[in-house]
Amino acid sequence: MAITSANQLELLQTAEAVAREKMIDPDLVIQAMEDSLARAAKSRYGADMDIRVKIDRKTGRATFARIRTVVEDDAVENYHAQLTVKQAKSYLADPQIGDEIIDEVPPVDLGRIAAQSAKQVILQKVREAERDRQYEEFKDRQGTIINGTVKREEYGNVIVDIGRGEGILRRNDKIGRESYRIGDRIRAYVKDVRREARGPQVFLSRTAPEFMSALFKMEVPEIYDGIIEIKAVARDPGSRAKIAVISYDNSIDPVGACVGMRGSRVQAVVNELQGEKIDIIPWNADVATFLVNALQPAEVSKVVFDEDASKIEVVVPDEQLSLAIGRRGQNVRLASQLTALDIDIMTEADESARRQAEFAERTKLFMDTLDVDEMMAQLLVAEGFTNLEEVAYVELDELLGIDGFDDSTASELQARARDFIEEQARKALEAARKAGVEDSLINFEGLTPQMLEALGKDGIKSLEDFATCADWELAGGWTVENGQRKKDVGILEQFDMNLEEAQTLIMTARVMLGWVDPTELETADEDVEETEEDEA
Repeated sequence: MAITSANQLELLQTAEAVAREKMIDPDLVIQAMEDSLARAAKSRYGADMDIRVKIDRKTGRATFARIRTVVEDDAVENYHAQLTVKQAKSYLADPQIGDEIIDEVPPVDLGRIAAQSAKQVILQKVREAERDRQYEEFKDRQGTIINGTVKREEYGNVIVDIGRGEGILRRNDKIGRESYRIGDRIRAYVKDVRREARGPQVFLSRTAPEFMSALFKMEVPEIYDGIIEIKAVARDPGSRAKIAVISYDNSIDPVGACVGMRGSRVQAVVNELQGEKIDIIPWNADVATFLVNALQPAEVSKVVFDEDASKIEVVVPDEQLSLAIGRRGQNVRLASQLTALDIDIMTEADESARRQAEFAERTKLFMDTLDVDEMMAQLLVAEGFTNLEEVAYVELDELLGIDGFDDSTASELQARARDFIEEQARKALEAARKAGVEDSLINFEGLTPQMLEALGKDGIKSLEDFATCADWELAGGWTVENGQRKKDVGILEQFDMNLEEAQTLIMTARVMLGWVDPTELETADEDVEETEEDEA
C-alpha cells in the first residue's frame, strides 16, 4: 500500500469520516496518521533517527522531515538525532543549544506490513481519543440519574447502553428481585466514573441511597427548588427504606409534599424501586426526637442518650418490642443508619430490672466502702450518686440537700470516701512498683495509680514503652478478620479512656522523649482545626 502516492485528499477525507463516526476532533485523527507515518519512516531510514511527518490540513500533502537537535558537547547520546554546536555551524550561522536542523527526506511507500502497523497506530490513537471524550462527557454526570437500554449480561452484571458509551450495573448494585432482558429500558444512578485501561468505566447503581434521593428530587418540585431538603436516607434495597426530610418553609409540610396527592409522588418512586416500602420521616435537630420519629411505626416510652459513646438506649412498651425491632431487625437497623447512632432497644420491664440491679449494686458499693447502713446508701443512690469520687469531691451543699444529712454527717461521708480512694491509690501504686513500673512513667501526668497498675501488668513499665503504644491499644477498638468485626479490649478501656485522650497522652510522651517536635505537633493540630472548620 502506498499511502503517499495515493490521492492526498484521501487522507483528509478518511480523517473526517473517522472523526464523525467516533465523535472526536478530526485533528486528533490526523495527528494519529502523522505518528503512524513517522513510525513507518523510521523503520525505513533507521530507528535512531528523529523523523517527523506533517500533513497539510488543506491539501493533505504529507511532508517527511529529519530533525537534529543542537546539544552541548558532552550531552550527545544519539549521533543520528543530535549534534554539537561546532557541528551545527555547517548548517546554521549562529547555532544555539536547543536549535533544530530540519532536512526534508523523500516520502516512503508503505508495504503491507508497514501499512498494517500504521493502521494499528491510528486505531490505537483514535481509541484513546474516544476514551478521553467519553470520560469528559460522563464524569460530569456522576451523581445523577441516567436512562439506558440493557445491552447484555455478563456473570450477573448488566451492561447498559447509555448513548455514547456503556455503563455497568454490577450484581450487588441491582435490587434483589430484578431481572433484565436485552432491550429493556433501565434507569439508574451514576455512582462513579473512572478512567481504566480499557476506557472509562461508568458504574451504575439502583441500590444506592442517593438513587432514592435523586428520584424524590425528580418527583417533588419542592426538593428540586431547595424548599425541602433530604437530610438522610437508609435503605434495605427492594424491601424497605427510611428517608428524613425537613422543610425550610413553615407553610409546607415536608412529609405531605413527598407523599403527594393521594400518594402519587411517593408511589412513583415506589414503582421505580420495585415496590420498596418507604417511610418518610420529619427530620429534627434534637437527636432524641429524630430517633423517636425514625423508629416509627413503633411507639417509644423513653430515650437515654450517651453523647460520648454515640450510643442511644430506647425503651419501648413490652407489646411494641417486635414492631420496634422489625422483621430480622430491619426497622431498628434502618433507624440506626438514618441517625448514625448505635441503638439498644429494651422493654420497660427490662429497663426496670436493669435499674433495680444498678440501684442494688451502687447501694452495696456505698455500704461496703463508706461503712454506712442500707438506708443511707439508698439515699445517696436515689440522689444520683454513682461512684465514690462523686461523694468525695462534690460540693458539701449537695450532700446537705439530702433529707437527714447535717454538716457532720456530710463531712464524715466525704472524709471516708477520700480515705478509701487514697488507700486504693496507694495500693495500686505499690502494685505498679512491684510490677516494675519506672518513675519516668509514674511521674507522667495524666495516669492514675490504677492505670499504672494495669499498664505494669501488661508489660508497659517505662515512658518509652508507653510512647510506643497505639491509641487503640490503650482505649480499645475494632478490627475486621475474615469479614467479621472483632473487639480489641484496650489496656485502659476500663477507666473510660477514649481514643482522643489516649492519642493526646501518647503524643505528649513522645514530645517529652524528644521523638516528636512540639512545633510540628502544633502545626498538625492547627491543620486539623482548619479542616474541621472548613467541613463545618
